[in-house]
Amino acid sequence: MSETGRPRRGLLKRLFSPRPEAPVSRSAGAAPRSESVASRPAPRAEPAARVTRTSVPAEPPSRTALDAVPMGMQIAGAWSWRILVLLGALAVFGFLIVQLRFLVIPLMVAIVLSALLVPFKNFLVRHRWPKWLAVTVAELSTLVVVAGLVFLVATQVSSGFDDLKNQTVASYNDLKAFLAQSPLQVSEDDFNSYVAQIWQSIQQDSQTLLSGAAAVGSSIGHVLAGVLLVLFSTLFILIDGERIWSWIVKLFPRKARAATDGAGRTGWRTLQNFVKVQILVASVDAVGIAVGAAILGVPLAIPIGVLVFLGSFIPIIGAVVTGAVAVFIALVYNGWVIALIMLGIVLLVQQLEGHVLQPFVMGTAVKVHPLAVVLAVAGGSMVAGIAGAFFAVPLVATLNVMIAYVAGGAWRASVPPALLEPPQKEPSPHD
Repeated sequence: MSETGRPRRGLLKRLFSPRPEAPVSRSAGAAPRSESVASRPAPRAEPAARVTRTSVPAEPPSRTALDAVPMGMQIAGAWSWRILVLLGALAVFGFLIVQLRFLVIPLMVAIVLSALLVPFKNFLVRHRWPKWLAVTVAELSTLVVVAGLVFLVATQVSSGFDDLKNQTVASYNDLKAFLAQSPLQVSEDDFNSYVAQIWQSIQQDSQTLLSGAAAVGSSIGHVLAGVLLVLFSTLFILIDGERIWSWIVKLFPRKARAATDGAGRTGWRTLQNFVKVQILVASVDAVGIAVGAAILGVPLAIPIGVLVFLGSFIPIIGAVVTGAVAVFIALVYNGWVIALIMLGIVLLVQQLEGHVLQPFVMGTAVKVHPLAVVLAVAGGSMVAGIAGAFFAVPLVATLNVMIAYVAGGAWRASVPPALLEPPQKEPSPHD
């Protein structure tokens, strides 16, 4: 206390001020001194930029079994399983087509007919014909032409069938006698055995080739159903083909619609060009061989021409088969000399087609390598018989153009706005 009775400030300050901390002993037995949390000074935070991890060594990444495989093998494996998945999808698609051939084949016939008739229908519409009348005239004209050809061929064949049968039997006996007297000394029993073997192989091959056609036309009901399906499908494609295609395009994702639409239209133009050019080539073949047969006096010249016309739609195989039929009829009716001349006419017409018409006419419409044509016809005949061989080349040509269009990226230049418009938002009931 001071002389005045007041406490000294120095003493009060010493009493109420915090004591300095004693140094902590580092011995094992020393207990830490307890103190309040509030009395401890807050530790100074280091700036975030000063925090470094260089003091802790990074562990090397763990290696997996995939890291031991070379990069080339990884790329090959990735491509391999994708190709296998694609081939599996194609196999399933082909299986479904074979199972649904009663619908697929008439539909494909209708598409080919529509590709032929659409230009004629558009021509009539441009000349101010009503659309329904133009479609009706186009389809009825096709029916009249087909019915007329069938009637003409049936009349010619029925009138000359008996004569053809008698001439075939006579030529068969003459050939047997010639081989028996020739240096080959082929007896009648050996000849009959050879003929039986040849006939058996022909029957087996014909069953394979006609499997697709027999599956579709195995009964009158199937034939009528197929014809009606072709007629109605062609009618609706001619009337509403544009809307049908727009509906198909809108089934695809929005980003793929432009490419799908452009590829489909390019493929459709290619199919139209193929059908027109193929009809021109088939007509030249049919007229050339039929006129040659008529000049030589070979009977059934008109049925031969129709057969050559239909066979020309099956490249390579059709020309060989129909040419052999023409030579055989000439051999049976007119003898060896006329048959050899007929063979020369067939070869001349085929050379004209192969070296003049195909490069200059067909080459501009369909750009498919001859090897691809042969493989397509062979594969189509194995899968679907005559129908598969008939549709193989136009299908391959169309797919070739469509794939090239998508891969080339030409569809990016023009995108139809109707295909890319966003979906319309439905108005809210609260609006």
